[in-house]
Amino acid sequence: MNKLLLAACLLPLAACASAAVAPAASVDPARLSQHVQVLGSDAFEGRGPATRGETLTVDYLVQQFQAAGAEPGGAVVNGVRSWTQDVPLGRFDLKGLPITTVKVGGQTVALRQGDDVAIRAAQTNVDVVSLKDAPLVFLGYGVKAPERNWDDFKGQDLRGKVGIVLINDPDFETGDGPFGGRAMTWYGRWVYKYEEAAKQGLAGLLIVHETAPASYGWATVKNSNTNVQFDIVRADPTAFHAPVEAWIQGDVAADLIRRAGQDYEALKVAARSRDFQPVHLNATFSTDFAVDHSVIVSKNVAAKLTGTTRPDEYVIHTAHHDHIGVGLPDAEGDTIYNGAVDNATGTAALIELARVYAAEPRTRRSVVFLAVAAEEKGLLGSEYYAANPLYPLEKTVGVLNTDALAPVGPARDFTISGQAELGLKDELIATAARHGRTFSPDPRPEAGSFFRSDHFPFAKRGVPAISFGGGRDLVSGGLAAGKAWADLYTSTMYHQPADEWSPSWDFTGMAADLNLLHELGRDLANSARWPEWGEGSEFKETRDASAAARR
Repeated sequence: MNKLLLAACLLPLAACASAAVAPAASVDPARLSQHVQVLGSDAFEGRGPATRGETLTVDYLVQQFQAAGAEPGGAVVNGVRSWTQDVPLGRFDLKGLPITTVKVGGQTVALRQGDDVAIRAAQTNVDVVSLKDAPLVFLGYGVKAPERNWDDFKGQDLRGKVGIVLINDPDFETGDGPFGGRAMTWYGRWVYKYEEAAKQGLAGLLIVHETAPASYGWATVKNSNTNVQFDIVRADPTAFHAPVEAWIQGDVAADLIRRAGQDYEALKVAARSRDFQPVHLNATFSTDFAVDHSVIVSKNVAAKLTGTTRPDEYVIHTAHHDHIGVGLPDAEGDTIYNGAVDNATGTAALIELARVYAAEPRTRRSVVFLAVAAEEKGLLGSEYYAANPLYPLEKTVGVLNTDALAPVGPARDFTISGQAELGLKDELIATAARHGRTFSPDPRPEAGSFFRSDHFPFAKRGVPAISFGGGRDLVSGGLAAGKAWADLYTSTMYHQPADEWSPSWDFTGMAADLNLLHELGRDLANSARWPEWGEGSEFKETRDASAAARR
């Protein structure tokens, strides 16, 4: 998009946003739709990190925050507060397609990139990866959890080998066990499994994809893993990444394991036991690929409304502004992953929330609107912020995150990602109750959503943080309509080019959701309360350690 065309897109919104608004303003569905349409357009090229699309996105956010009446909330540069925070990232891109084979049962089986496997660009700062006949070993769920008396590796020397592991937790299939049943723990996440593989000295790790335990289809895996990868800059990346990180289709993995003389379903059953032992397969893995790696700088965008009497205490609204960018074509040849729902909706929410807050008298505490980068690459923008906060984490009252809000009209209920117990959730439930809305637990705790959005880097450092989710009990159509939308989105749109803005979308429910978050956020920002984690939370001890800073 040229600058004149971009300006044409911005002017109507900027003019509206700068108009005088009476106190007690509310979120406008039409404005939300306009912002999502712009941010999710082809002109923004899927908003990939450190791309032209990200530059357009950052410029758009800054202009809209300015028009809303907010002030810069980013890093201090030459003594002046800016609108952005630099996020240095390692960028890793495959140069051509990997050549991958498995020798098994006297045959050499070729594995096609994108169809049979999804090999990620190596994030170890190497130019070429070449594995030749590395022994394959089945490692159950690839979990080492001492506090649960669980170790899938059993102390074996795995250096130079390639592991095959199942996605999710050992409890997933049965719904019962030491990992809390079907609700995914951190050990079920693919990020954990790759990091543990590096700690075990593996040359590579293949995660077996099955739709139910992964919570998404193969198209999502392919589209997310075969394009450019990013990571925060690390002193020793090999401590976090094995040379080969990949997913493998469930049917393909089962066939290879069968050819190696093992029964895949029997191995899955064995993997649910603490007594599981690694199974060395009569098969070897080979792959060759080149990697283009560099360090780039992405951008978090931050706006602020400074508090009147407690300005050094902060309520933070967050959302990620990025999506996948340009990737492999879909069946129609579309290569732009627009990310209209994920997460132009959350980004639009930040802009609208800033406008509504700014139209009202300033709160006692400061309110920050933080649009983070590179969420789709592993929560990297929020992870960088949480490791390098612009505002002290111990003085951050709470984080309210918005990610992939559904444009399907109003709902009677709402949810949050995961099953964490904390005062912030209790306060949100009470706020919603005043409007006749009820809380529904995360409908898919097995998907591990708590670990998959930008509140998590804050939460693991002790900051009370939740990621809001719209309800499924829709006013029009009830639970059946809500489930139908969720299923349709997951199967046909999530991380696919089809996630595009539609004029048929209904933003009234999203506006109602954001009014709830605004009401809660404003109440916290006008109070002296410090929400806490519930007893037994794994994050409570970390938060309690900084309690003196909040007295």
